Amino acid sequence: MTDMNKGRSTGSFGDAIATDLASGRAVDLAELYALNAVTEQERQAIDGYLSAAPEAERTAFFERVRVARETLAMTFRAEEEPPADLFDRIVAQLPASVPAPAPGHDPATDELSLARERKLRRRPTGTRRWLAGVAAAAAIALGGVGVGSYLADQNDPMNQVARAQDVRQASVQVAGGGTATVLISSEKDAAVVKMNGVPAPPEGKVYQMWLIPKDGSAPVSQGLMDAEALSKPAMVKGISSAAALGITVEPAGGSTSPTLPTVAAAPLGA
Repeated sequence: MTDMNKGRSTGSFGDAIATDLASGRAVDLAELYALNAVTEQERQAIDGYLSAAPEAERTAFFERVRVARETLAMTFRAEEEPPADLFDRIVAQLPASVPAPAPGHDPATDELSLARERKLRRRPTGTRRWLAGVAAAAAIALGGVGVGSYLADQNDPMNQVARAQDVRQASVQVAGGGTATVLISSEKDAAVVKMNGVPAPPEGKVYQMWLIPKDGSAPVSQGLMDAEALSKPAMVKGISSAAALGITVEPAGGSTSPTLPTVAAAPLGA
């Protein structure tokens, strides 16, 4: 990602994009493309390059575009109408785009100066370059990881549980070998389950997770884990009404009620 920024301090932004395309770095422009931080002419140049690029390069480019857009759509849901002056406040914090007034000069009396300043602040190219800089800076700060990948990591539900301020860990032995480690967060009302060194279930069987309600009602299934799923963490939501998490061995396809005894049980209370 460092190379994609060389030369952008001089010349136009479009020239820099043309340079990246000529150097075969189209994939590095994926986040800018996804954020619509390019002009229509630049978009056409990128599309034209991709139309003749190898299929692997096109696939990599549009995969990064897809991840960025889907992650941003998931992350930045509008919960309320933003303040009417939000854009003006953001622009006001950008580096000044006009020279500072001379000592003793009152810019309020200079209508031409004010008009020029308003025009410069409204100029879409400046805002677009600022947005592009944000995307590039985020990628550089992450050592080349794309903006979409970074946001996906930050907003992954399992990562949110693991990073919750109230997260606590419980490890329990699993009958037959290995342990089940459970990360529990009341704040997120969820738990993450990771099996460590647990053997695959017998042929034709699966592990099934259950939430055991505090009120003594019937256990509620939380999903199945076959041999392949054992290597991946599993998410369990809605733990606030549960006293414990139990794991049983069930026929392939799972059961409507647990087959006792459990092979592991982890208390969810503090």
